[in-house]
Amino acid sequence: MLPTPSKPVSSAQVMRFSVSRFSPRRAVALQQARGGLRSFVAVLCLLLAGTGSAIAQSPSAASPLPKLTACMSWFAQAEQGGFYQAVATGLYRKAGLDVHIKSGGPQINGQQLLAGGLCDFYTGYPMQTLLAVEQGAPVVSVAAFFQKDPQALIAHQGVASLRALKGQPIMVAQYANATWWPWLEDRYGYTKAQQRPYNASVAPFLHDSKLSMQGYVGNEPLAIEKGGETPVIFLLADHGWMAYGKTIDTRKVLLHEHPLWVAAFVKASLEGWKSYLANPAPGNQLILQANPKQTAEQLAFGLRMLKQYRIVTGGEAATHGLGTMNAKRWAAMFHYMVTNKMIPADFAYTKAFDLGIVDALHILPDRGDMH
Repeated sequence: MLPTPSKPVSSAQVMRFSVSRFSPRRAVALQQARGGLRSFVAVLCLLLAGTGSAIAQSPSAASPLPKLTACMSWFAQAEQGGFYQAVATGLYRKAGLDVHIKSGGPQINGQQLLAGGLCDFYTGYPMQTLLAVEQGAPVVSVAAFFQKDPQALIAHQGVASLRALKGQPIMVAQYANATWWPWLEDRYGYTKAQQRPYNASVAPFLHDSKLSMQGYVGNEPLAIEKGGETPVIFLLADHGWMAYGKTIDTRKVLLHEHPLWVAAFVKASLEGWKSYLANPAPGNQLILQANPKQTAEQLAFGLRMLKQYRIVTGGEAATHGLGTMNAKRWAAMFHYMVTNKMIPADFAYTKAFDLGIVDALHILPDRGDMH
């Protein structure tokens, strides 16, 4: 039986288990992954990748499955499709987990719910996670299921570039000043004088040919098209914006005490995303149940844009697998925040993320989802 992750685990314990359970070739691979929690998590991922769920195969498999809650940052929509897909297709249960998805919304602070133990996982945003950890929140990012931020600036036909929007009015939400707006100022010379209030409606955009707006590629463009106009979309990530779009965050205590659960959740979620991109029907059925205001048309559009802009499969996902993260990109986000006085320069930012799980997994996207 696998040593219980809630207790300190030595490399020797891991190796005794691995040698007795697996082939010599696998034992060599496991033997190379030594040293601390991160190595233990890597070992667990190898077990999950090579033999199916270690939870399901353990002698205690007849006992109730661990109940875990995954909190979303917004109402159910295509941008959370992989998680709903993993529930609908039984991937979480196959991994030995009983996962409940809790929808978010504008009045719900999922990061606080996670830190307070009311959620086991949360679909976070890396810059918010860095701030939360700097302020003492016991949370950590373990995967980036959106390699690109779906944030875009949306303009009218005839606007050729982001640079052409310098000095022009743009509807912007206040949170942009603590995330991507300073990047536009640094890169293109934008100023706050350009900002106009953002009210989550495309009506002002449709009535003013000189007005641009922020939006997510899978949402506002459809409303604009239904309003009779084809928008020009500038995905910030395709112009150098460095932030991951969405991460899987968890509580540090859960990663420490139950790394097998966390590894199993991440693996099943990323497999859910791969499945959702291929055939979203099972996940969409649950999304429509969870969010009666969602429509099949919006879901189809959202998925099309996720695939078109490679929000899930972009970046290093093609070579390192879905959910991949790297320290260099986290460093770039941190240094950007320091430069713009969003976070103290002496903060140990590496506490905000853990690469152990995604470094061990290698769930490559299907070739058809790479274009």
